[in-house]
Amino acid sequence: MSNLSLNCENLKSFVTEQEINSFQKQVSLCHEKLEQGTGAGADYLGWLRLPSCFSNSIAAEIESAAAAVRDLCEVFILVGIGGSYLGARAGISFLSNSFPNQRNEHAAPEIYFAGHNLSSDYHADLFDLISARDVCLNVVSKSGTTTESAIAFRLLKQMVENKYGADGARDRIVVTTDSNRGTLKTLADDLGYKTFVIPDDVGGRYSVLTPSGLFPMAVAGVNVKELMAGARQGERLYSADSLDQNDAYRYAVIRHLLYQRGKTTEILATFQPAFYYLSQWWKQLVGESEGKDLRGIFPATAEFTGDLHSMGQWIQDGGRNIFETFLILESSRRQLKIPTSQNDADGLNYLVGETLDAVNEKAWRGTAVAHREGGVPNMTIKINDRSPASLGQIIYFFERAVAMTGYLNGVNPFDQPGVGFYKKNMFKLLGKPGF
Repeated sequence: MSNLSLNCENLKSFVTEQEINSFQKQVSLCHEKLEQGTGAGADYLGWLRLPSCFSNSIAAEIESAAAAVRDLCEVFILVGIGGSYLGARAGISFLSNSFPNQRNEHAAPEIYFAGHNLSSDYHADLFDLISARDVCLNVVSKSGTTTESAIAFRLLKQMVENKYGADGARDRIVVTTDSNRGTLKTLADDLGYKTFVIPDDVGGRYSVLTPSGLFPMAVAGVNVKELMAGARQGERLYSADSLDQNDAYRYAVIRHLLYQRGKTTEILATFQPAFYYLSQWWKQLVGESEGKDLRGIFPATAEFTGDLHSMGQWIQDGGRNIFETFLILESSRRQLKIPTSQNDADGLNYLVGETLDAVNEKAWRGTAVAHREGGVPNMTIKINDRSPASLGQIIYFFERAVAMTGYLNGVNPFDQPGVGFYKKNMFKLLGKPGF
């Protein structure tokens, strides 16, 4: 049984079943390119089989290293940017308490992030926070030379070595990097750091189901075996080429159809704060995979109901170049009921006994209808719960869907040729040798 469902009720006046099914031949051709490795970016298709190739020995290695780190430190810092940290952060926030560093339910260290920006204030404040506490680091980078994370790692490595000495630092630094090349791989080998490998055939934004994402999640107390079991379920469900059987491809076709009709921006709208970083991970996955050759859907995110009181006006009545995908949670872990008030000064007694989930559901349903009537096509992906298995399935769902949308739109969904342009200008301004 699937942990996810796709509801297209609010698309009926915009897209017909016949139009969706008319793409079956194209989908089958793109699917064959993915499965046979004959399409653009074929060198980076390792993510397709990560769930089914995940073994007990890999799980044991990750869990053992995570347990060692948990025993050593009060604070764990993940150093990385983009695909080197967003997947892990998405998983940790999706599965953890809403205030994980204030209320730790798994006896895990507090978890912070570094190297995803170049802010002096952010990193100085972080160093102040951790200066008197036991610290472990996980630096994630295939090359080790990505500017943002390399600077943060240099600063943090120095701090850890000053505090514990070179021998003590060796036990507190874990490196996730390339299998056999790169500055970080060389450094790890020279200094004897524990290392995990990002497979050569897996790009950063597709790497969350490698140790890049799994090791930090294990440190946070996530059951990575359950997560990968959910991803395996996703692999089984979304590896068929039939649109009648594969909701990931169905979602991809709908997105492509709407894009062809001028709906160039997709808003992934959530109603749960726990989905915030999952939506940020999705934004990178879509943006880097599809936005090239002057083509591609622009990915935007919104957190409702809060953003309904800010961006809601634009979505309801602004330009009609948008469509929405609602990411909805079927059931929260705990339920809060609205209590009675003797004088009903706030006018809420009509809701007495209702749960916040029930009110939130009506907010979603009301929003979906209002936006549809305002000319915004929308669909809903519903997730059963905030479990590791559900997380694994939704990750694989989006990866398959975005790969398919990229191929349907005639681009290579596995490269990112435009990312380096800002770096060249930055290096020139900084006076880096060779620039």
